[in-house]
Amino acid sequence: MNSFHTHTYRCRHATGDIKDYVKEAIAKGCTAIGFSDHTPLPDNRWKSVRMRMEDLDGYCRSIDEAKLEFSGISILKGLEGEYAPEYRQFYQDITEKYNIEYLVCGAHFFPSDGAWKNVYGDLENPRALSAYASYLVESIASGLFAFVAHPDLFANSYMAWDENALSASHDILSAARDCKVPLEINCYGLRKEKIVTDAGLRAPYPIREFWETASEYGIKVIVNADAHKPTDVIAEMDSGMAIARDHGLEVIELH
Repeated sequence: MNSFHTHTYRCRHATGDIKDYVKEAIAKGCTAIGFSDHTPLPDNRWKSVRMRMEDLDGYCRSIDEAKLEFSGISILKGLEGEYAPEYRQFYQDITEKYNIEYLVCGAHFFPSDGAWKNVYGDLENPRALSAYASYLVESIASGLFAFVAHPDLFANSYMAWDENALSASHDILSAARDCKVPLEINCYGLRKEKIVTDAGLRAPYPIREFWETASEYGIKVIVNADAHKPTDVIAEMDSGMAIARDHGLEVIELH
């Protein structure tokens, strides 16, 4: 079992460095691991939850060194970031300069009513949910990303599974199908405290109803731990795989 969504201390909300995760992955029988720490951005937007620009060299160098040191495991170099048209050239430039092997779309922020909003707290009404879904559709269509991280992250704040949640899910799933971009079953949400909804307790994400709906679209999925500390390198991935299996979803890995 392998995970391709892994963070390091550089994003300022995780612990451990590249070799710490690689050693843990090897100890747990992984044959591959992918790093996708939060990319710095040229305008320093959201700088409290991503690496600084001056950290990017060290991040990439540490991965390159690990590739040489640990020959028994495949190590992939990636970055996670939000999409905005003004970042396209930046993403292309750093991909070429640092030999970045994949980019992950992680929509933790989304534009709505002329401002960037936070998925954690600013996504509690149908209008914001619609804006989030539209943004994710645009991000998928950009062609920049190998997969979309936690596409059902909206359920962390939008508690109900109603016609609005279903409509947003259809929009996201249609874009993933049409653009042939895999969606991630993110197991970090399974390690978080359960939230209270009118339907009872549930994980913030992944949510069963989204992935039930996904089964209608013939999309591919990738199951990742989204590790923020070395011991979580493949945490809860058995449960994530079970979600995919229960809904007949085709699971892929990166190569």
